[in-house]
Amino acid sequence: MAIAARVDPKTYFTPEEWAPLARRSPWKGLALVAHAWLVIALTMAVVVALPGWWKLVAIPFAIVIIGGRQLGVSILMHDAAHAALHPDLKVNDWVGHHLTTGGLVDYRNYHLQHHKFAQQAEDPDLVLSAPFPITRLSLRRKIVRDLTGQTYWKQRWSGLFKRIAERKRGEPLWPLIRQAIYARRRFLTGMVVTVAVTAPFGAWYVWPVLWLVPQATWLPMITRLRNIAEHACVAKDEPNPLRHARTTHANLIERAVIAPYFVNYHCEHHMFMHVPCYNLPRVHRLMRAKGVLPGMLTSTGYVEVLRLASSKPMAPRPAAAAA
Repeated sequence: MAIAARVDPKTYFTPEEWAPLARRSPWKGLALVAHAWLVIALTMAVVVALPGWWKLVAIPFAIVIIGGRQLGVSILMHDAAHAALHPDLKVNDWVGHHLTTGGLVDYRNYHLQHHKFAQQAEDPDLVLSAPFPITRLSLRRKIVRDLTGQTYWKQRWSGLFKRIAERKRGEPLWPLIRQAIYARRRFLTGMVVTVAVTAPFGAWYVWPVLWLVPQATWLPMITRLRNIAEHACVAKDEPNPLRHARTTHANLIERAVIAPYFVNYHCEHHMFMHVPCYNLPRVHRLMRAKGVLPGMLTSTGYVEVLRLASSKPMAPRPAAAAA
């Protein structure tokens, strides 16, 4: 079982340089969590406050903004999985589990295997990057499935309904429903609370339109783009730890709606996985100043990565049969 090569911080940083990079702030991670939820709440409030047709015009923009922050909440749970959200592990884990997407312990156990075996056969995330490059048509189909909710349905709900449909004769239905409710208790609680708070004011649409639609459409699409940017077209069994993952330049708009909370600095994250996300830009600048950046796997932008990931030629069409 091959373990991915590691990077020793002392190779690149003096103790004086490394100490502030590895330090976990008692407030920055919590501020990012608060920021994510505040952006979601304010975006919803603006849409609710807008009159008439302005509301309809604003909804597509709100879906993009809220979907981006939904990914941001997941990114911050990822930081908590690395114990990088807060210096107190109890606070780190409580916030990471209760104020982000939940399931912190299970995710941590899974995700640390990804780091341990990055791009090796035992990497549980290798299945996400192995198919690339693919054709442009294949990528287009995947994005259409994401934006039309098909990916969301397949990942979150189709298994439940398949299990119900395939249950044996005489097998009671209620245990399956009870298990499904328990597994989705956070989702259902959020739905009930949000509808209960907004419906009396005539804003019944807040949960289905401004939470569920972004979660079922924009979020799966940008999650796919993030996965592609991070590991697509990275060599399997790559021996160089500076090339286990890709860092992608993100402009201001991309950081707002596709790559929140410094998730685009993924090469630096794999090199130094316990560095808090808010310190990764500083790591990047120092690596560039030290001349290390050319040896790292980087991309000038998400468009470049998508071109690379969809560069597989289309198979030639078979010649028409002779009449």
